[in-house]
Amino acid sequence: MMAEHTAPYLEAFAPKAGEPRWLAMQRQAALQRFATLGFPSRREEAWRFTDLRPLQRAAFTPQTGKAAADPAPWRLAGPAHRIVLVNGSFAADLSEIGALPKGAWLASTARTLAERPALLEATIDASDLEGRQPFASLNAAFFADGFVLALEDGVALDRPVEIIHLARPGERPSFHLRSLVQLGQASRAQMLETFAGSGDYWTNEVLALRLGPDAALTHIRFQDESTDAVHFALTRASLDRAARYEGFLFNLGARLSRQDVLVTLAGEGAHCGIDGASLLRGEQEAAIATFIEHAAPGGTTRELIKCVADERAHGIFLGRIAVRPDAQRTDAHQLSRNLLLSARAAIDTKPELEILADDVKCSHGATVGDLDEEALFYLRSRGIPLAEARQVLIEAFAADALDRIGDPALRAHLAAHLGRWLSLRKNP
Repeated sequence: MMAEHTAPYLEAFAPKAGEPRWLAMQRQAALQRFATLGFPSRREEAWRFTDLRPLQRAAFTPQTGKAAADPAPWRLAGPAHRIVLVNGSFAADLSEIGALPKGAWLASTARTLAERPALLEATIDASDLEGRQPFASLNAAFFADGFVLALEDGVALDRPVEIIHLARPGERPSFHLRSLVQLGQASRAQMLETFAGSGDYWTNEVLALRLGPDAALTHIRFQDESTDAVHFALTRASLDRAARYEGFLFNLGARLSRQDVLVTLAGEGAHCGIDGASLLRGEQEAAIATFIEHAAPGGTTRELIKCVADERAHGIFLGRIAVRPDAQRTDAHQLSRNLLLSARAAIDTKPELEILADDVKCSHGATVGDLDEEALFYLRSRGIPLAEARQVLIEAFAADALDRIGDPALRAHLAAHLGRWLSLRKNP
């Protein structure tokens, strides 16, 4: 069965003319890893809640190519350093990178490979990724483009970096994107990644993040893909001394989506914040899987993941925090809060702690329930109709996660899309 699923991708692989030898060798090695690993099965703990049938019914042929697209519905209202990728390829006519300060590089992955290949050489190899990640290996074999943001020491961007991924596909294609963010010592950036499209396709992204000492990155991923699409993304981050990473995951779209976030706090005093919200309806399934590794003393982690599941939707959260023996004085807290709006909806949540140090403060927890009956009663007693009262409580539940985004413009941007989702909800 595994060979049946992997064979179309192995047969579709072809060496790319003109690439450097190191990249050709890494592509071949990645393809071999994918062939060895195959598609994961529900017998594997990390994948036991995920239904891969939308990915297995027929192959998604790796493709790139230009197509007409309009990024306007997802574009930030204010100024930004903007890159737009359509069908997995850089779209120069839709992008507005603008003037960058000295020591800043923002470009497509294809351009970076041509002009600054040393930036990317160490990020293509996926063999060291935590656990079984066959789709990251498939990505390393097939990727054609993506984006690269590199800031030298002390560089701070005063505008957010906006990356818009749009899909306007033909027949069941897959788009494999490989990207890198590298921040030097004490550099600063905010970044919004948006994924959207129409039709039946598969987006498969791998993003490497490297934060130097005292660097700070706010990274928001907004997934609003077609409800016929499959969306997989893996983010692998390494944080040096006193670096700060604030990540936010916002899921509204895709038939099947999974976001893996693997973070290593490698330097003393590093901080990792990962928050998120998934709002699901119909037969959507969305999984968020995080692995936060504290490998140095004095690190902090804060996680709040929320999910709203309506109709026959399925939400999944798998969260693990590991504290290594040398990571004394770790302070890590993880919370999964979930709202079921239908008897046919389902949520699986599994927060975990693995503590191998003795001087730590760590906690985790999970809640799953329906809307608060007392709050509903209070709103209705004030003359608010039942359907409207339910909408108010759903919005408040999700907005609590959005409130953790510090930048008002970014927070308002996502809140507008939350309002759109609520406006389309079928009230009982």
